[in-house]
Amino acid sequence: MAPYDHIIDRDKAEGCPAAQPCDHCDLGDLAFCSGLTQGDIRRLSSILGQTHLPAHDTIFREGDPALHLYSVGAGTVKLYKLLSDGRRQITAFMFPGDFFGLPLGGGYAYTAEAVTPVTLCRFPRRKLEGLLEEVPTLEKRLLKLTIAELASAQDQMLLLGRKTAREKVASFLIMLAERCEKRGRTGPSLPLSMSRSDIADYLGLTIETVSRVLTQFKKENIIGLPDLGHVVMRQPELLRQIAEGG
Repeated sequence: MAPYDHIIDRDKAEGCPAAQPCDHCDLGDLAFCSGLTQGDIRRLSSILGQTHLPAHDTIFREGDPALHLYSVGAGTVKLYKLLSDGRRQITAFMFPGDFFGLPLGGGYAYTAEAVTPVTLCRFPRRKLEGLLEEVPTLEKRLLKLTIAELASAQDQMLLLGRKTAREKVASFLIMLAERCEKRGRTGPSLPLSMSRSDIADYLGLTIETVSRVLTQFKKENIIGLPDLGHVVMRQPELLRQIAEGG
């Protein structure tokens, strides 16, 4: 079996028409195909495969040939790099509407792994590159997503290099809140789908430090922690001030 043969194209496995995955997308403006005409969506859908993976499955590994690009339809994905001694740095969490898998020199620049069960739209890279030349709107959409990814990388550099542990955790929680709001989810309770270990490897902290800061925020009634999988934003503006060094 070739690597990642466990990733099944839903349309091929179930005999669905090629355009069907887009019929089930409820991401609105967050979707990769947002802004396209119905004709262009049909052309994009003709090369699209929709895949479903359980939590902790590897989507691809750093250095693998970059054969596909991906867009998250549901769930959470983490992107990370490993040092030679086994230490891990998570560079990003991908949420519904996010696009990832852009190649570096023909290979993937990081490893992608499902944090939760995920639904992904998978695009063969060569076919998508050919389609970009034919559909300018799609090319502009991809450029916009690439610029957003670069901006996120700059924020991550600031987070790792200049902020205190307290500021880092506050920034992370604010990021989660903003992503939930962007997806139309309102209310003080947020899903915390990643483990404390994942959060630590994203923020460049130890698990103990992450747990200690979260406990401090809880004692100060800035957040609530009803269980490991949720956080309640009790004082979001205060949390934002902490994130910004106030």
